[in-house]
Amino acid sequence: MGWQFWVDRGGTFTDIVARTPGGDIRTHKLLSQDPRYPDAAVEGIRQLLSEAGATSSAGTGSTADIDAVRMGTTVATNALLERTGAPTVLVITKGFADALRIAYQNRPRIFDRQITLPSALYSRVIEVDERVTAGGEVLREPDLTALEPELRDAYQAGFRAVAVACLHSYQFPEHERMIGDLAREIGFTQVSLSAEASPLLKLVPRGDTAVADAYLSPVLRRYVDQVAAQLPDTDLQFMQSNGGLAEAGHFRGKDAVLSGPAGGIVGMVRMSQAAGFDRVIGFDMGGTSTDVSHYAGEFERVFTTVVGGVRLRAPMLDIHTVAAGGGSILHFDGSRYRVGPDSAGADPGPACYRRGGPLTVTDANVMLGRIQPDYFPHVFGADGTE
Repeated sequence: MGWQFWVDRGGTFTDIVARTPGGDIRTHKLLSQDPRYPDAAVEGIRQLLSEAGATSSAGTGSTADIDAVRMGTTVATNALLERTGAPTVLVITKGFADALRIAYQNRPRIFDRQITLPSALYSRVIEVDERVTAGGEVLREPDLTALEPELRDAYQAGFRAVAVACLHSYQFPEHERMIGDLAREIGFTQVSLSAEASPLLKLVPRGDTAVADAYLSPVLRRYVDQVAAQLPDTDLQFMQSNGGLAEAGHFRGKDAVLSGPAGGIVGMVRMSQAAGFDRVIGFDMGGTSTDVSHYAGEFERVFTTVVGGVRLRAPMLDIHTVAAGGGSILHFDGSRYRVGPDSAGADPGPACYRRGGPLTVTDANVMLGRIQPDYFPHVFGADGTE
């Protein structure tokens, strides 16, 4: 048996649990972003192997005997909450350009006098002249001749991600496939079809899921490819929002929104069961977000949820996420401090990291004595040794 690694890659810290070939358990913690290394997960694995006298493929020497790496990551979660995903174009049936924005006109806070809608994930909308009835009758084939120059214009403007949502495509996906093929020919590197992302009826949740997938997948893919390149020939799998694992090549944005929090729930349940508890409330406060969950004998799952103001229809564990974590920046509006949604991340991090970062929730907790610096690793300061 070789080395096994379990990694929780958050927005601020990366935590690693390793099992050596001899069965010993070791742990390691380091900042998720640091100028001294390209990736925290790979660096943490390298450091653990180095301490044991082994070498990794990420460094010099022979490839270490790594059996498996299992990772949960908040890369997609943070990109969604902070709106730092890939610029995305939405291609939708003509006449429905505003359908996803109008949605269901829900007002969860009916007494608010000023309604502030979450920002849309797509930056441009292109309408395509096509139509299929609910019964499958093709009224109009997609006008690809008219669509092509609009897609090329978007490509020239710098867009590389496109989401396609056509009416009734859950049952008749051919039009979306034709549009997707055209987008790939033009050069779009991320094409998300609603019929593949969420092959169920109802245009709005299906379209929203496709947009989220197009918006998040490029960010996620860059990270996954970076890790996979530094750990070649390794059984690398990622935690999905539903609590299951996916191979690196099949890990998609729509399934990664709650990757990190889902791993936390599974771990919480296993630890609680070992301690004799079967009714648990989970509170997982990270650097960028806080995740709250509930367990009463079985994992609770949902198929439609809202994360960061974005509707998603994909199976996932029932987790409530808010954009307020330890690294969330405090803003003074003239009368009180407001938290987030932007985060200081790991670099520069909160002001108490002594890297010139802004004032955050962590700084407030340090000042109040709620955080004891002695329990943290010596990874702070300009040289990462304080």
